[in-house]
Amino acid sequence: MGTYVPNTEKEQQEMLKACGYQDFDDLYGGIPAELKRKEPLAIPAGKTEMEVRQAMERMARKNHVYSSVFRGAGAYHHYIPAIVGEVTGKEEFRTAYTPYQAEISQGLLQSIFEYQTDICELTGMAASNAGVYDGATAAAEACEMVRERKRRKVLVSGTVDPKTVSVVKTYAFGRDAEIVLVPEKDGVTDLEALQAMLDAETAGLLIQQPNFYGCEEDAVHAAELAHAAGAKLIMSCNPIALAVMKTPGECGADIAVGEGQPLGLPLSFGGPYLGFMAAEEKMVRKLPGRIVGETTDINGERCYVLTMQAREQHIRREKAGSNICSNEALCALTAAVYLAAMGPEGLRKTALSCHAKTAYLRGALAEAGLKPVHDRPFFHEFVTQARDEAQAEEVLKALEKADILGGLPLGGGRILWCATEMNSRESMDLAAQTVKEVLKQ
Repeated sequence: MGTYVPNTEKEQQEMLKACGYQDFDDLYGGIPAELKRKEPLAIPAGKTEMEVRQAMERMARKNHVYSSVFRGAGAYHHYIPAIVGEVTGKEEFRTAYTPYQAEISQGLLQSIFEYQTDICELTGMAASNAGVYDGATAAAEACEMVRERKRRKVLVSGTVDPKTVSVVKTYAFGRDAEIVLVPEKDGVTDLEALQAMLDAETAGLLIQQPNFYGCEEDAVHAAELAHAAGAKLIMSCNPIALAVMKTPGECGADIAVGEGQPLGLPLSFGGPYLGFMAAEEKMVRKLPGRIVGETTDINGERCYVLTMQAREQHIRREKAGSNICSNEALCALTAAVYLAAMGPEGLRKTALSCHAKTAYLRGALAEAGLKPVHDRPFFHEFVTQARDEAQAEEVLKALEKADILGGLPLGGGRILWCATEMNSRESMDLAAQTVKEVLKQ
């Protein structure tokens, strides 16, 4: 610890002596000699604060921040009000560790409670946990929640984000759990195929709303089909879209999950992000992680407690259905502050702006020669089709030269585009003009 915690050699010797040891070799005397490393680790010598800053700045100069971003696929470029960073940057929030002692953690517990309340209002569900690592983890945890002794199979729509599907399959590996993909048809879940696949062994169905291709799913019908077969419906949602679309609660979902990154968290090269989870009351005891509750103390004053804690850290751990031992408290606080700053009307305006700008971009690219693949309702993403993969790559390279990050290539000449409130008409016109010039060649 001497490398990280500032102390002098004299202080180290005093600590060793207080513990009853003569030196560090004596401290580690219980470890067999053959397991001890004889030579020092090949770690460079420490640097001064100035040298570290200079090194980090050199690294940062290699990064390129595009003037325009038209790529989403699970992580989105939204405006973050200045007050979000101002509040979450306070020193007392920076060490967002588990609040084991409620009597001295009231501020942190309240922030989690406020976050949970926001998520419940956003999803239309009865209860939310304190958050998990990311949206994909939340989906995988939800798939574990719905499994029962005689129902081990979970159906996953083929229109769910492939990264999420990968995490769900990883969770299922080794747990005697079966993951079966429901085919896609015209950009959405094939509900006829779904109906044929639902059986007495099906525990649940996972769909994404809007789905990976940006299309709106018929979540109400999917819920009806799942429930008729005795299965649960899990909806993975875009939190910004929930400001204008039907909530999971309104659609009849049993569990709502999603990626909380759009709620005030910067892109940051992929993290840290936030997975939100909410459920109907009958599923609350299966929610992983922590749930903070509001109550009153002996004086009748409002206070907060850990109503439910991570079972795997305490007694009867064998009963735990999850290995989630922590929560993304600082990221959850960021989401709560963002939602408080935006308010219901601000969130709705952001969602409507995203949709309107996406509709404009979709039309502009179509006129330029990139036709939409799916003729379906969408939120703020859509797929276009180029002649072939080579042409799609040429389009994206031309946009990059114009300081524009284009959509995500999906293979076969398809590109997944996204627009948010951050995209101006001028930037969309420039992107469309650049695409037009490439396709003319």
